[in-house]
Amino acid sequence: MAETRETRVLIIGSGPAGYTAGVYASRAMLNPILVQGIEPGGQLTTTTEVENWPGDTEVQGPDLMVRMEAHAKAMGTEIIGDIITDLDLTKRPFTAKGDSGTTYIADAVILATGARAKWLGLPSEEKFKGFGVSACATCDGFFYRGQEIVVIGGGNTAVEEALFLTNFASKVTLVHRRDELRAEKILIDRLMKNPKIEPMWFHELEEVVGTENPLGVEAVRLRHSKTGEITEIPAKGVFVAIGHAPANELVKDVLETHMGGYVVTKPDSTETSIPGVFAAGDLTDHKYRQAVTSAGMGCMAALEAERFLAEQGEGETSLPLGYGAEVANSAAE
Repeated sequence: MAETRETRVLIIGSGPAGYTAGVYASRAMLNPILVQGIEPGGQLTTTTEVENWPGDTEVQGPDLMVRMEAHAKAMGTEIIGDIITDLDLTKRPFTAKGDSGTTYIADAVILATGARAKWLGLPSEEKFKGFGVSACATCDGFFYRGQEIVVIGGGNTAVEEALFLTNFASKVTLVHRRDELRAEKILIDRLMKNPKIEPMWFHELEEVVGTENPLGVEAVRLRHSKTGEITEIPAKGVFVAIGHAPANELVKDVLETHMGGYVVTKPDSTETSIPGVFAAGDLTDHKYRQAVTSAGMGCMAALEAERFLAEQGEGETSLPLGYGAEVANSAAE
């Protein structure tokens, strides 16, 4: 029998934004429910060394997300392993339906669904996905020990993937359509000093070439972006690292979006175009896209949800923004 769950705050997504929202909403005594989604922990679960999380000189991405989940749970967030497949924001209370059959009814919603890897859209790329073509070096790099592989892209993601893959591959070719990388300087410096990495400037992936039975990558055909000349180089693996797109499927036709689908929020706020609906993290952030900024927005979303509910007369008290969180903290001490 299908179950119906009611909550004052429903958090959809389980990356840094979602778990931080859970911590703050719990401290504000809002008894939140957090639905993890298709990728519990978000993009950091497919990252290895994280060197820019405050307080940790270096931490493994999956370990950091396990800690965040445990923190949210310890504060009182109910964490559910479900996937929201439908979200009705036309009236309050809002209604969400899970893949499990559970219906969630909430007075406020915090959207923290994050972003997903972009693909080039080539037929050969699609054909060899999972058979030599990947968007996750930490997931699949192990399979290419001693092999020559190719990374497509020129931003932080591509440089990080290329550097990580040198732990396994005999050679990594970084293919970029320009002659200048758009990554952090420290990452570019590491890449240029790594003897295993060879950049190919002014090139784009034209086609992935491989075997049919079994499916497997053997080479890539690259097109020079200025001359159009085609070059074929051997490769057993192709890692597409051209960025991410916001996971906005639930709200793209309901909430205002911009910059390729990112949810619009009010200036210096996580409020969306629908009162009571808040967006945090990579779903709304087209500029910074960092774990620490996502966490900060998760905090903002929870505090703004607390204030919204208080203004609607649905909070424990009509208190200033953040007051409930301080009360919870004092009680814990």
